[in-house]
Amino acid sequence: MTKLVLFDHDGAIDDFLATLLLMTMPNIEILGIIVTPADCYIKAALNVTRKLLDLMGCDHIPVAESTVRGINPFPALYRRDSLIIDNFPILNQENTIKTPLVSQTGQQFMLETLHRASESVTLMVTGPLTTVATALEIDPTIETKIKEIVWMGGALNISGNVEKEFAPEHDGSAEWNAYWDAIAVEKIWQTNIPLIVCPLDITNKVPVTPEFIGRLAKQRQYQLSDLAGLCYALAIPQDYYCWDVLATSYLHRPDLFSLKSWQTEVITTGTSQGRIKVVEKGRNILAMDTIDKDIFHDYILKQWTKF
Repeated sequence: MTKLVLFDHDGAIDDFLATLLLMTMPNIEILGIIVTPADCYIKAALNVTRKLLDLMGCDHIPVAESTVRGINPFPALYRRDSLIIDNFPILNQENTIKTPLVSQTGQQFMLETLHRASESVTLMVTGPLTTVATALEIDPTIETKIKEIVWMGGALNISGNVEKEFAPEHDGSAEWNAYWDAIAVEKIWQTNIPLIVCPLDITNKVPVTPEFIGRLAKQRQYQLSDLAGLCYALAIPQDYYCWDVLATSYLHRPDLFSLKSWQTEVITTGTSQGRIKVVEKGRNILAMDTIDKDIFHDYILKQWTKF
């Protein structure tokens, strides 16, 4: 059966790679892509998203610009990757971009898309949850149109990745997508929408290693593999993981994962804001718990030979 998916990303390296992966998946109907202005510079991120869709012959998929704002901005050092990727030669072979940029804001586009859908929709979110929370504030009735939210975010039983260098007053317990707007996360936690979360607990098990980059380089005759290799090259100076790519792969290959149920709450203030804390009698979520790294790498490498 075809799964209806609305994709909401925030324009970082791994968001673009998740986009590439998503476009290779069978039995997935992408209703649109929303770009949230978090880990990116928004105009560049919109350009890259549309150029990726053009490259893959998916220019029928509409793209929308969310106008929400977070509380704790991502570092400029992270966001500038979107500017670099926007200038990759492989994405600038044509003079114009065919993929449409809709006139509605991303949050309004989300509302209209959900209401138009013939059945409930999976929201695939690889950035902060702010656009979803804002859409629900505007029209709470869309909750019944959302089948589930699959979200890359949070850290449950390990430390987060919000570093002292960029957040001196934080204790390091939060993951960046949650830290950007912890209040929005809490608003989603207050709904009855099923949540399938890909936390740092599992993504930390899937680093981008030199061995993986070497395997990717050996298949650079494929455009997707070549583009993915260029993107990952930007990440070499830092510790990098398959955050959004791992989360997105769940849509096509849930069999690769085991899920575990946790009772949780969201810390919205103080030095731990953005932490998703395991507690008794909290909000139930399903978290991706285990993955075979080698099988996962085999999977995405195969998918990136499809174009």
